Amino acid sequence: MRERATQAYAWVCERTGLDKIWTALMERKIPEAKGWTGLLFTLGSATMMIFTVQAVTGFLLATNYVPSPDHAYDSVRYIDSQVLFGRVVRGLHHWGATFMVVFAVLHMLRVYFMGSYKYPREATWMAGVGLLLLVLGFSFTGYLLPWDQKAYWATVVGTTIAGQTPVVGSMIADILRGSDAMGAPTLTRFYALHVLLLPALTAGLIGVHLFLVIWHGISAPPKRDAP
Repeated sequence: MRERATQAYAWVCERTGLDKIWTALMERKIPEAKGWTGLLFTLGSATMMIFTVQAVTGFLLATNYVPSPDHAYDSVRYIDSQVLFGRVVRGLHHWGATFMVVFAVLHMLRVYFMGSYKYPREATWMAGVGLLLLVLGFSFTGYLLPWDQKAYWATVVGTTIAGQTPVVGSMIADILRGSDAMGAPTLTRFYALHVLLLPALTAGLIGVHLFLVIWHGISAPPKRDAP
């Protein structure tokens, strides 16, 4: 049985390069760091893991969520009270969103203060900045989806602030709201952005970011010059 499994694995690897992909992703060397500083180099992987949790829990929530003003709040209450482990899944998604923002910011601060954004990793840094903006977009669009008073008025404030952008502010606000005021088109657009556009953009940019990290390697922490 084990021999057949080995042969099957070898067959797959020969035709797909799965073993090389695994080696590139999971068996990469990281710079030597002493003490707690070594944990700083795990912030990117931690953010990626949280994104995976968000994707899984988001899919489970979407199977019971109804994106309409008449049913959105009731569907959220249904998830909390009637769906098996629904409160746990929603809790993981809610707190995961917060931790994802925190870890993404910490990861970028580590990259900045250690100078890892410099040559030849400028493109890696720009991809990371793009991912941070997408993470903030997830937080902004997901906040409205429960359609309660807190989410509604927080989104009103957010879209109003976006509308103050010079020249294109009114256009941005109209695109986000879908009409002159908050309503059904707003919820539909935020839901579509949250579950369709932003995940597609994030997945593609993560692929670019990981490719660049693997291509250039992880930068070593700065060292103080010897006396």
